[in-house]
Amino acid sequence: MSTFPRSGILVVEKGAGVTSFQVVAHLRRRLGVAKVGHGGTLDPGATGVLPILVGEATKLAPYLMDCEKEYLAKVRLGVTTDTQDLAGKVLKTSPVPPLSEAQIAEACSRFVGVIRQIPPMFSALHHRGQRLHELARKGVEVERAPREVAVHAVTLEAVALPSFAVRVTCGKGTYVRTLCADIGERLGCGGALESLTRTRVGPFMLDHAIPWTEARELQHAERLWAALLPLDAGLSHWPQVRLTEPETGALLHGRAVPVTTPGPRSTGRVRLYEATGRFLGVGRLADDGVLKPERILHGDHPRHRSLPA
Repeated sequence: MSTFPRSGILVVEKGAGVTSFQVVAHLRRRLGVAKVGHGGTLDPGATGVLPILVGEATKLAPYLMDCEKEYLAKVRLGVTTDTQDLAGKVLKTSPVPPLSEAQIAEACSRFVGVIRQIPPMFSALHHRGQRLHELARKGVEVERAPREVAVHAVTLEAVALPSFAVRVTCGKGTYVRTLCADIGERLGCGGALESLTRTRVGPFMLDHAIPWTEARELQHAERLWAALLPLDAGLSHWPQVRLTEPETGALLHGRAVPVTTPGPRSTGRVRLYEATGRFLGVGRLADDGVLKPERILHGDHPRHRSLPA
């Protein structure tokens, strides 16, 4: 019998030309487990960090999707497409003026902060039960309400007109394609995403990801299981609460408890651990010190300590 844990996070590099769902399906077959998901979709043409959630880790998907992300994007100026990247239909071309690095950097700086984006038609968002990209492929365009997103930094990395490269650090729901198109519009000549690599999701870095070529060609799952990170690997930036045995039992039954263990208190979401150090899941600590279970994981520990092993 395998000694590898059956739940955890696998950091994989998504390859170009494959969907995030296809990566998940491939790894589900390789690992031989039913519950496999991911921590944030990448467009088919994009590459980079794709956290794969195995077993009980699938319950943590919303928290991974909330993590800060970092991208390296290459932008082609002078072209506007229906998909906001070079894979789409060209709608307009324009001459590219002799822009300086300072001019491009200034335009990029205008999109740092909490900004409003209109989601692209070629996206997975829903409209009356249909995904926008399905409508777009039928030639249908619908009105989309602007959404607020947080862009923490847009740093100019290189310029070789008509292209330039930027490093984008942003929050949940940011469309980098749309950001690049908007920067191109501000520069007066339009622009489209030429290439995109996600270099970080929360604490997970591209340098530490399993290359897609390796994950795709592996015939045996031992390498994947050996690379599996603990369930709490993506939540290390949260405070933790270590619980007594009675508190643990109450939380595993869905009951809120007043926390009695000593230590600093930070309200909001916290990581929950048994006294032994075993990760239990996610809780929410109120101002009055009452802890409520929010997402309890049961895959690697019993629901109740009195049950037989």
